[in-house]
Amino acid sequence: MIDLYTWTTPNGRKASILLEELGIDYTVRAIDISKGDQFAPKFLKIAPNNRIPAIVDHDTGVQMMESGAIMLYLAEKYGRFLPEGDARWPAVEWLMWQMGGVGPMFGQVHHFVKFNSGKSAYAEERYSKEAKRLYGVLDRRLDGRDYIAGAGRGEYSIADMASWPWISRYEWQQIDLNEFPNVRDWYVRVAERPAVQRGYQVPRYVNDVPLP
Repeated sequence: MIDLYTWTTPNGRKASILLEELGIDYTVRAIDISKGDQFAPKFLKIAPNNRIPAIVDHDTGVQMMESGAIMLYLAEKYGRFLPEGDARWPAVEWLMWQMGGVGPMFGQVHHFVKFNSGKSAYAEERYSKEAKRLYGVLDRRLDGRDYIAGAGRGEYSIADMASWPWISRYEWQQIDLNEFPNVRDWYVRVAERPAVQRGYQVPRYVNDVPLP
């Protein structure tokens, strides 16, 4: 049994979507970051960086923080959603692309554009420009592909599950998905998966999955 410590953020949804796709039993432990639950001493023992998501795997005794590491661990443990052979490293590569680019940069857009608009024109321009650049990178990657990693038209993997929840906040980023048609089509394709619909609502319902 796995305990998932999470909240309704893109990083949290990455883990819950993967768990739903795997179809395994897990227990949700809500960490309300708006109330400072992430700073509780009990959570600190599991996630020293005070960030969600985190897991405790009672089958193995493993406890882990950082969404990318959690996704790799679960994909390895259950042997799914991490391609084998030549497609393996592209999946890891694009997972790291999300971790190093999409997450931090889109997070700054949310901070300066959505929640603190008008306080720093420089920051708004800087991070919005970088967000659009990253959308362009993903759009080019998806040209002629259904999914980010894998051979041929691609294979649905943790690379898709990592980026999709951040793209689901395209309205927060003031992005028109029609400007990036390959991203738009991929986004809808992933959004239609039942496990994605379920994982999006963990640990609680906030809104329906946004659709362009």
